[in-house]
Amino acid sequence: MLRLWATRFMSKIAVLGLGNWGTALALSWANDSHRVTGWTVEEEVYASIMETGENTKYLPGMQLDIDVTMDIGAAIEASELIVLALPSGVILSVINDVIPHLRPSHVILDLAKGLAPPEEGGSGLISEAIEAKISAAGLSNSVVVLTGPTIAPEVARGVITTAMVAGHDISVAGRIADRLSTDSIILVPSKDAVGCELWGAFKNTVALSCGVVDGLRDSIGGDNLKAALITVGFAEGQRLLPMMGAQPETGFGPAGLGDLYVTSASPRSRNRTLGEKLGTGKTLEEALGEMHMVAEGVRAARMFAERAAVIGCEVPFIDSLCALLDGTITADECVRSMAESLV
Repeated sequence: MLRLWATRFMSKIAVLGLGNWGTALALSWANDSHRVTGWTVEEEVYASIMETGENTKYLPGMQLDIDVTMDIGAAIEASELIVLALPSGVILSVINDVIPHLRPSHVILDLAKGLAPPEEGGSGLISEAIEAKISAAGLSNSVVVLTGPTIAPEVARGVITTAMVAGHDISVAGRIADRLSTDSIILVPSKDAVGCELWGAFKNTVALSCGVVDGLRDSIGGDNLKAALITVGFAEGQRLLPMMGAQPETGFGPAGLGDLYVTSASPRSRNRTLGEKLGTGKTLEEALGEMHMVAEGVRAARMFAERAAVIGCEVPFIDSLCALLDGTITADECVRSMAESLV
């Protein structure tokens, strides 16, 4: 009944950022009768959607019934819900451009989970850095986070997908979850915004390690080793993230184990793909140069290592990954070190 109720009310949604995840959600919501306006800074993406109705760079083969603009103010003006589908490295600069256009009724849905740069202060979470910027501007718009096992091409083609909408105000999270659920996207509200956001970032480090194993498939890599690293990585997350404010049970839900599994196992996962390149012997710079989508695990690994040192939590899994990223150990040495840390 809730699903039927939600579809009677068309939401006006601005999706800021039209990479594969933003485009997949824009497609799904437009197909569910919402009015969607997409914003991009990439001229080739804008031109592609305007001319062909398709984002050929990030989600080829999918027709989009959305409006598209390169004017961020126009996108926000036409909408009531603002979805930040942006990489974590740029989202806090873009929110500065969003704030002047906010109305009191706007709700912000953040898709970029994880840790903000230390200079932002506060708890260190991206969503809370966004809230701080909004508050400093004299505004009080609600911010919620969406996280879970969500491989974008599968969402776009209608594969049944579960995810969490988390916020400090569970009533707002519940309302957004109801409104944006579709026949194939099942959204569940959560009040553990901290835990959902932290796991949404941490799972990318585990996916990187599993990709490294895939890159070593002709030598020591294989499913046995991948299972070991998933076990080690998850256990380390269960030690570290509650020390950073996560509720322990969140790790066993869609935002934790669910997202960790799909990001580590799917051939479409950006972080797993980047790890695979590292496993074949490429340097981080070489691997990143072969990708046109952002793999968030690199930034996450380094920032979790920094925070773990501050709070006094030993993280041998993360430390080994950072050493590989820095080029001080080989892929073989990295996964051996990770596996041995289970002992």
